[in-house]
Amino acid sequence: MKKTAVFLGLVMSAGCALAADAIVLSGADQAAAFKAAGFTQRAGQWRSGCDDPGTASYSPGRIEQVRDLNGDGQPEAVITEGGTYCYGMTGTGYSIVSRQGEGRWKLINAETGIPTFLAAKGVGGWPDIEVGGPGFCFPVLRWNGKAYTLNRHEYEGKRCRMRR
Repeated sequence: MKKTAVFLGLVMSAGCALAADAIVLSGADQAAAFKAAGFTQRAGQWRSGCDDPGTASYSPGRIEQVRDLNGDGQPEAVITEGGTYCYGMTGTGYSIVSRQGEGRWKLINAETGIPTFLAAKGVGGWPDIEVGGPGFCFPVLRWNGKAYTLNRHEYEGKRCRMRR
């Protein structure tokens, strides 16, 4: 049975606010999340180790979404950065970071591609992640308790095989 929580108003908790299923991070938590993902702030932009020389397709790091992915009561943030110079035809890289119980942020997964969280779950309630990009058969990663690893390939919810 799926549990659904309904929040009325705004609840503040340890640097973040929760409002109707949306988690808003404080400025300090945002900075800590970016740093955990390996980003540094340069010229007012959060940038990864990719050293895009200023191409037109580049977009600096941003927090795409914040939510509790694994149901532990702590927020996870999905951070994206864009550009074909760094990420090829997919044009996007992502990092997932998780706030730990003591307040520090930890990198959970980083890949080139567009993450889609699926209903299937791995260890500890972490959702499987379909990593999208060009093509028709995408890797699906599953949390094994220590890391996200390749579990299968899917297209539109059906298993597929990568062509070699």
